[in-house]
Amino acid sequence: MKKFFKDFKSFMMKGNVLNLAVAVIIGGAFGKIIASMVKDILMPVISILIGKNGFENYKYIITEANPDLGIVENAINYGLFFQNVIDFIIVAFVIYIIVRLVTKATILANQKQLEEEKAKKAEEERIKKEKDALEAKQPKVQDLLMDIKILLEKNLKAQKE
Repeated sequence: MKKFFKDFKSFMMKGNVLNLAVAVIIGGAFGKIIASMVKDILMPVISILIGKNGFENYKYIITEANPDLGIVENAINYGLFFQNVIDFIIVAFVIYIIVRLVTKATILANQKQLEEEKAKKAEEERIKKEKDALEAKQPKVQDLLMDIKILLEKNLKAQKE
């Protein structure tokens, strides 16, 4: 039983589960915003074109209601179907725009990062070239030792003569 709870805790603490939970919560809230936009803002404008009642009231009545006989209305609510199709199209369009904007922002950020890295590499290369040029001008230890050896040999020859 301890292993079960340990595995469950490990599963719940993974980033994917937490990210998914956040996405579901934000997605639900976003869905409410879009549904409100369609119902409260767009559909009143559209209802001016299609009529006062809007899509929701369009239906094909198969059997009319008769409360005296206990018969309930049986109808095909094609207006609600159209309403849901319009909702879907608007949600898909808004999500498309958001994804497109995020993609463009990501591309711009990546380009900026690449440019910064390129500039940094160019600066490092410039510094390396300057350092190499400076080192080339300075005598090397081996050259100095050779010069000292030659001077010592000349001194030694001069003293022998």
